[in-house]
Amino acid sequence: MTAQVIDGRAVAQAVRIELRERTRRLRARGIVPGLAVLIVGDDPASAVYVRQKTRACEEVGVHAEVHAFPADVAQAVVVQRIRELNDDPRIHGMIVQLPLPAHLEIRPILESIAVAKDVDGFHLYNVGALVIGHGDSVFPPCTPYGVMRLLEHAGIAIEGQNAVVVGASNIVGKPMGLMLLQRGATVSICHIKTRDLAQFTVLADILVVAAGCPNLIRPDMVKPGAVVIDVGINRLPDGRVVGDVDFASVKDKAGFITPVPGGVGPMTVAMLIRNTVRAAERVAGSIEPDEVEEALSGEP
Repeated sequence: MTAQVIDGRAVAQAVRIELRERTRRLRARGIVPGLAVLIVGDDPASAVYVRQKTRACEEVGVHAEVHAFPADVAQAVVVQRIRELNDDPRIHGMIVQLPLPAHLEIRPILESIAVAKDVDGFHLYNVGALVIGHGDSVFPPCTPYGVMRLLEHAGIAIEGQNAVVVGASNIVGKPMGLMLLQRGATVSICHIKTRDLAQFTVLADILVVAAGCPNLIRPDMVKPGAVVIDVGINRLPDGRVVGDVDFASVKDKAGFITPVPGGVGPMTVAMLIRNTVRAAERVAGSIEPDEVEEALSGEP
């Protein structure tokens, strides 16, 4: 058996085509969706991610602007810029590129972003709404949001399935577990202190791996025919980029699998832009139908 590869690039392109039309309708009403990206320091990976996001925005007609700060910037300076952007009607969505330098406190910075512009879904309000199942009133975190869209696109049933999430971060693991739980899956979340990880992963009908550990998941840890979603992005000493799943060997045991690169990564960017366009639609007083929002809220 060879797994069906879920092409995240193709799905992300379909999302961008949809968003281009939604943006065109907004522009016809005099509203240009706007995204502000704040980046601190000169981390090469962060710079690459920011360029990817701004290019994707340009492709669908979203205005994007980057606010860059030196690595030693004071916290008050960053917060002040966020407050200014909160009051800027041209900006509908705002994100802070992570990670931040060690001297900056992440939570107060993220909490200073207005809830209505928190398109990364990290504000406590948006997190809380996700916890209680108000999927239609929040901006879900973009990476798990993208995973849900991939599952929807592939026609993968979620209700009643055993889902295992490897990784318990606030950005991916925890919200991923919540989204799957809200769709009726039985969810286990594993993490760095989990003993005998394989005893959990081998039971998973849907396995989402976001541990940041290259080639962590091997064939003996995967149930035959399972859906394997690899969120990990790791650069090896030889320069190769690999995921948390040993793709070459696991693809011969899984039923569905995402590649790295080209799987979840493009979807993260696509869903960030989707959240931004949705924020602009809320300002305009018109919300377009969104199948993933309906799925998160449990509506038919």
